[in-house]
Amino acid sequence: MIPDESIFIVSLDFELYWGVRDKRTIRDYKSNLKGTGKAIEEILAAFREYDIHATWATVGFLFYKDENSLKKSYPAKLPQYENQSLSPYQYINESRKLEAQYHFAPGLIDRIRECPHQEIGTHTFSHYHCLENSHTLDAFRLDLSAALKAGESTGLKMKSFVFPRNQLNKDIIPILKELGITAYRGNERNWSYTSAGNREYNTILRRSFRLLDAYLNLSGHHTYPIDEVAREKPYNMPSSRFLRPYSKKLSFFEPLRLKRIKRAMTYAAQKKTIFHLWWHPHNFGSNTVQSICFLKKILNHYRILKKKYGMQSLNMGQVSDLLDKARKNGA
Repeated sequence: MIPDESIFIVSLDFELYWGVRDKRTIRDYKSNLKGTGKAIEEILAAFREYDIHATWATVGFLFYKDENSLKKSYPAKLPQYENQSLSPYQYINESRKLEAQYHFAPGLIDRIRECPHQEIGTHTFSHYHCLENSHTLDAFRLDLSAALKAGESTGLKMKSFVFPRNQLNKDIIPILKELGITAYRGNERNWSYTSAGNREYNTILRRSFRLLDAYLNLSGHHTYPIDEVAREKPYNMPSSRFLRPYSKKLSFFEPLRLKRIKRAMTYAAQKKTIFHLWWHPHNFGSNTVQSICFLKKILNHYRILKKKYGMQSLNMGQVSDLLDKARKNGA
């Protein structure tokens, strides 16, 4: 039977420098990157305290200890984007040395795995851009296969998927199914969040709307009925809200940002729908204390909703398992 309670899903896009490489230099983003390890420890501590089940969608490169071990696992065919600056392979070839703390994280992956109720999912092997010109389905299939092999080499069978840069490409869904992916995170259903390439997604109009929407309810609560998610496999578990990092410049508006999230969570709890919160660990790499404090206010609200309405915290893999069981039982 399909669950009759509301569900609180948390997913994190674990990327380190691979997720921002084409937009920022290490020098410009060093504070966030160096602080990611501590941020992850603080996030995990908060998850333990509030019994939060989360999915960590991890870039495959992070499983390796160094550049040499990574290169031995390259896919047979590399992505050939029209904009070659998007390719991490070109960056690797042009780099003298890849500093481990910015590019590799097997130890941090182990720390996440040691924490109860945490799922390691995949964020592709190379932070693959699924809507860029000259991307091919064959290159994507090989990339995702390499990511899954990286996990398997450590005893992991990854079954949850998050599109890098939220570039949801419907042509790729059959490949996800073919390779054993059971769930993916879709996007909010609003024009400003609709999947697009990097240039189209980040127009001034779209970015401005999304920023305002983080503080004021311009686009809705973005919660989703469980039976709607259950319709087709792999299951689409769309985002409800991106948890923006703390900003000193916008600190005066923090109460509005918190209210925006809490009201959507309450709506989900009352309507018995899914609320899906996500962010990147490196978002908390700077201003970690303030970001963790804000996160704990959200998690405390979840605790209240759990007590009052029976809201459950489940990671993406656990939701998939529940829906699979319901399908098997004919619900």
